Amino acid sequence: MALTAGAAPTIGIVAGEASGDLLGANLIRAVRGQYPQARFVGVGGPLMDSAGMDILFPMEKLAVRGYIEVLRHYPELLGVRRRLVRHFLRSPPVCFIGIDAPDFNLDLELQLKNAGIAVVHYVSPAIWAWRAKRVHKIRRAVSRMLVVFPFEERIYQEAGIPVSYVGHPLADTLARHPGRLAARLQLRVPPDTPVIALLPGSRVSEVDQMAGLFLGAAREIARSVPGAMFLLPAASRAARERVEGALQRMGREPLNVTILAGHAHDAMAAADVVLVASGTATLEAALLRRPMVVAYRMPRISWWLMNSRRRVPYVSLPNILAGESLVPEFLQDAATPVTLANAAIDLLRDPVARARLETRFAALLASLRLDTATRLVAALQPFIQGPRA
Repeated sequence: MALTAGAAPTIGIVAGEASGDLLGANLIRAVRGQYPQARFVGVGGPLMDSAGMDILFPMEKLAVRGYIEVLRHYPELLGVRRRLVRHFLRSPPVCFIGIDAPDFNLDLELQLKNAGIAVVHYVSPAIWAWRAKRVHKIRRAVSRMLVVFPFEERIYQEAGIPVSYVGHPLADTLARHPGRLAARLQLRVPPDTPVIALLPGSRVSEVDQMAGLFLGAAREIARSVPGAMFLLPAASRAARERVEGALQRMGREPLNVTILAGHAHDAMAAADVVLVASGTATLEAALLRRPMVVAYRMPRISWWLMNSRRRVPYVSLPNILAGESLVPEFLQDAATPVTLANAAIDLLRDPVARARLETRFAALLASLRLDTATRLVAALQPFIQGPRA
């Protein structure tokens, strides 16, 4: 029997990192606008918790990246997945939604779908950039794919996988951000101070790889840009501790850096230039229309394996979506404090280049901004109202 808007469907959901936590919280609110009694249960972070989700495991359990890191944590990840499967088979949801985190979610989704539970995957793996053969596993594992970039829809249509383009929810969210001056006021940053935001990643493993590099670049920038201020949002207490440790190891040379508890979007919005680890944060910076320098490092074996499967010349989402090198990227050995600092200083000293980037990013924002909440509910409604399949 079909559910009514007043019914209380249970929906399984798993997000594995900070960007997925934001998407998941927005999804929960969108669905509850149509189904106020809907219950969400699974793996999430603080935003999903605040939105009213029942958390079985904290999101930090899944927050590992790279082949070596996954292998190191594999027994724990496998245990979490097994316990989730047991839970959802004992108490089947009307559907399961995996948000990004494909290395964890696709295997979980395959088991749930084989057990007769409808599976939706939200945010496509970057099969257009690397690991293209993964599409065959996706076909077996999901009932519908929800994509956030317009070009992805055709990829799944051609692969025979049900797909819905829902727009990028961050475009809706960040279009409403109050902007640079308001962000500086909130963070108590003087309006004329040169500000650089440092975003070394949300996972602790990323912070371990990137924080020292970014702080080293900040020190180089400070030597050339008098009065420069640095904002570094830490996604968790553990991340903050890693950053504080990296600062202590730098020695006594003073550095005007403020470590924030969260506030990543405010830090980016307040900045003249953002120094950012490759990932969803590069898109967030672009949607906030902030010039950026992108960097990434990982263990050498992980880098070699990833780089050998890469199908596009860029790693940052702004460059991939533009099909050209809009923002500088420095990867692995090319990512040094000096190279990152020089690129950031060039942007700080070139207001014309910054304005050009801001114009391109405004166009990107317009292209991705749809009524994502309405599209999400429309895509999920057949699974919420219909029988399990």
